[in-house]
Amino acid sequence: MPKIGIIGGSGVYGVFNPKESVKVHTPYGLPSGNVEIGEINGVEVAFIPRHGKGHYIPPHKVNYRANIFALHSLGVERVIGISAVGSLREDYRPGDIVITDQYIDFTKKREYTFYDGPKVVHISMADPFCPELRNVFIETTRALGYPMHDRGTYVCIEGPRFSTRAESRMFRQFADIIGMTLVPEVQLARELEMCYVNISTITDYDVWAEKPVTTEEVMRVMKENEEKVKRILEKGVPMIPKERHCGCKDALKGAEI
Repeated sequence: MPKIGIIGGSGVYGVFNPKESVKVHTPYGLPSGNVEIGEINGVEVAFIPRHGKGHYIPPHKVNYRANIFALHSLGVERVIGISAVGSLREDYRPGDIVITDQYIDFTKKREYTFYDGPKVVHISMADPFCPELRNVFIETTRALGYPMHDRGTYVCIEGPRFSTRAESRMFRQFADIIGMTLVPEVQLARELEMCYVNISTITDYDVWAEKPVTTEEVMRVMKENEEKVKRILEKGVPMIPKERHCGCKDALKGAEI
C-alpha cells in the first residue's frame, strides 16, 4: 500500500492518475471522498480531495479526522497537504509558493483530536511540520525556479467567510499567510505519528490591501497555481526518502498521561 498521501484540490489529478478507488469507513465517519490510489513518477500515492469531488464541502465542514484516519488505515506514513492561502505581507505575492514552518490556530469549532478520552494525550506541536519533507519540497521548488518562501506562519481561520479588514490587520502582526484548512489536519497527522508538510499557494493579498478579496479572483489565481503544484509533486515525490529518520514517527513518546 502507498506510504505517501496527498490531501488537496482537483488540480492534483493533472499529475496523478488514479488506478484504484477505495471507500474507507472510519470510526469518525466517511472521509471527503474515496481514497484514490495511483502513481506519481513511479511512486505509489494515495489521494483524498479535501473538499470532495466538485468542491462541495466548505472548510469548516471537512471531516478532517476521517481523512487522516483513512490514510493512516491504508498504511500512509507521510502526508502532503496542499492549500490555497491569502498573503499578509507585501513580499509574499500572489503566485508564490510557501513551505509553511509554523501556524496559529484561529478556528473555533472543529474536532481537533483523536484522544477525547479516556486516554489523554498532549502532543507537542512546537515544530509542526516534518523537517525531512520540508527540505524535499524547499529544494524541489527552488530547483524549478518558482518564486517561493521556505518559511511562513499560517494563521488558520474558521471560514467559510473571508476576514474583515480589522481582522486582517491584526493577523498581519503575527502571521505571513492566511487560510482555512490547515487545522486540525496537521495536528491530527502528528497524533498518528505521520509526517506532514504544507505546500501553500498564494492567491491574493487578503483585505489588508485596498481591494477586497473575491471568490472569482481567488479561483483565477488558484487555477494558475495548479500547474506549479503539479510540477512540484512530479519532481518532489520521487525525492522523498523511503525510510523516515525524523521525529514524527515517535511523536507519542512522552505525550500520554
